[in-house]
Amino acid sequence: MNVISLYFALWVTVDHGGQDILYSSALSLSMLAVAVSVPVFGALSDTTGKRRVPLIGLTLLCVFCTGLIGTTDHLWTGLILFMVANYGYQSALVFYNGMLPSISRGSHVGLISGYGVALGYLGSIVGMLMVKGYVESDGRSAAFLPTAGLLLLFSLPCFLFVKDPETRESTPPVRFKEAFNTLKQTFLRARQYRSLFRFILIHFLVLDAVNTIIAFMAIYASKVIGFSGSQITSFLISSTVGAMIGSWVIGVLVKHKGVIWSYWLVLGLWIIALFLTAISQSEVLFWIVGPIAGVGMGGVWVVSRAFIIELSPPEKVGEFFGLYGLAGKAASIMGPMLWGGVVWALDSTETLKYRIAVTVLLCIVATAAFLFRSLTRQLQHQ
Repeated sequence: MNVISLYFALWVTVDHGGQDILYSSALSLSMLAVAVSVPVFGALSDTTGKRRVPLIGLTLLCVFCTGLIGTTDHLWTGLILFMVANYGYQSALVFYNGMLPSISRGSHVGLISGYGVALGYLGSIVGMLMVKGYVESDGRSAAFLPTAGLLLLFSLPCFLFVKDPETRESTPPVRFKEAFNTLKQTFLRARQYRSLFRFILIHFLVLDAVNTIIAFMAIYASKVIGFSGSQITSFLISSTVGAMIGSWVIGVLVKHKGVIWSYWLVLGLWIIALFLTAISQSEVLFWIVGPIAGVGMGGVWVVSRAFIIELSPPEKVGEFFGLYGLAGKAASIMGPMLWGGVVWALDSTETLKYRIAVTVLLCIVATAAFLFRSLTRQLQHQ
């Protein structure tokens, strides 16, 4: 939250006068490297069962490079450090998520996962508040070293106390080529399940908008609405509180109303949030956007996972979740590049270029809603 959503984007575009395309390119390139690495890391995690050591190594890489961003005033050095730090963070999640089955034995996996998501949102708020004072006194560059220190501090319990399960059998060699072949076969099999494949495409389009808003909302709030640094922090906190509430509320609605009704609600929330963002002329109207987008942000993960489980054959849930995850990574590549390209192409239009970029995201979500309408009709006739 501190790096991607709040301080680094403004460090690039405001403090160093860089264009949005620089930040979006750095973010997209690091996510492309992650997307290529995920099948390899997934095979390493599943085959060896060793997750703790790679998790520690990649987290320390993220901590080290994040801290170094605060020591440089050179834009390109900061961009390279950000790319490496984001690669370390996103890649570490492969091994972190792989720990879930072993630590949740005797408990409900969904319950433990829910605790993790809720505490993650809470951590975002705490992290912003703990670093805010450093930024107010010494500027945005002062955010990165304490953020790195907090990431290391709160990782220590996992490093020290979460152990890999003991395996008595000998570990087979990791065949990385097979990891990519498995991904290819999963993709080909998904085409046989047309409803599932179409939903993953819809999910990709929605995440294009979600991931881009996460990365660029601070820039929009600063350059279009005129928010101060303190106001941006408060705005992101309100969005995160909305995400915490949304995760719980949408989860309840999925149980009682079903996945189709709940996904329509999420799509509606995002269309409203993006429309209000694009037309906002005052701070008052823009403040409304934060909680609405937050609820949609928290809800989209809950309902989309439930949709994958409902559409997937029980014996292939894991495979299609892998494809689902890859769609999320691809959206993290395409969305920021689309935003950066629009803003770069319309560079002479002052704030209008940002409003047009948001309108493009609105059109993408509207397209996803159109495709979802067709999908729901298909599902109703099956």
